[in-house]
Amino acid sequence: MLRVTGPGARALFEGEVGGHRWQRIPDTEKRGRVHSSTITVAVLDEASDTTLDIPETDLEWSMCRSPGKGGQNVQKTDSAVQVKHLPTGIFVRAHEQRSQQANKQTALERLRKRLLDAARTEATAARAAERRAQVGSGMRGDKRRTIRVQDDSVVDHLSGRTWRYREYARGNW
Repeated sequence: MLRVTGPGARALFEGEVGGHRWQRIPDTEKRGRVHSSTITVAVLDEASDTTLDIPETDLEWSMCRSPGKGGQNVQKTDSAVQVKHLPTGIFVRAHEQRSQQANKQTALERLRKRLLDAARTEATAARAAERRAQVGSGMRGDKRRTIRVQDDSVVDHLSGRTWRYREYARGNW
C-alpha cells in the first residue's frame, strides 16, 4: 500500500487505476524464461473514522421490572431499561444495575456500540466495492498496462498508446 498526500495527488494517480502486467527476464534466469507479475492499483480517499450522533427523537425508551436476583428493589421498581433505535430497529436492554439511571446509561452505551459497528461495517463494504470496481478481478482481461522490460515496450491498453520502457522508467510518459 502506498499513501500519497497533497494537492493534486488523486489526479496524479487516477490514470493508473487498474491492473498492470509486468513482464521481465530476471538476471538469475538461466533459460531465458519470462516472469510475469500483476500489480493492481486503486485510488481511494483515506478512510475516515466514523462518528455518531444519536438524536433523542430517534430513541424509544421503555422501563420494566428486572428479572432474577435483587430482592425487594427489583421486584417493586421498574429498574430495567429497554431502548429501540427507530431508524434501524436495533433494540437493546440493560438490567444489571439496581438503578434505572445506571441501566439507562448502560443501554445507551450498548446501542452506541452496535450502531458504530454497523456504520463501520457499511463503510468498509462501500470502500471494498469501490476498490473492486477500480481494479476488477486482477485477471488478464482487466489490465490497464503491460510493461515488457525485455522488449523495451509499454502498452496502455485503454488508450492504445505505446512507448519505450526506458522512457516509462524515467517517468517520461
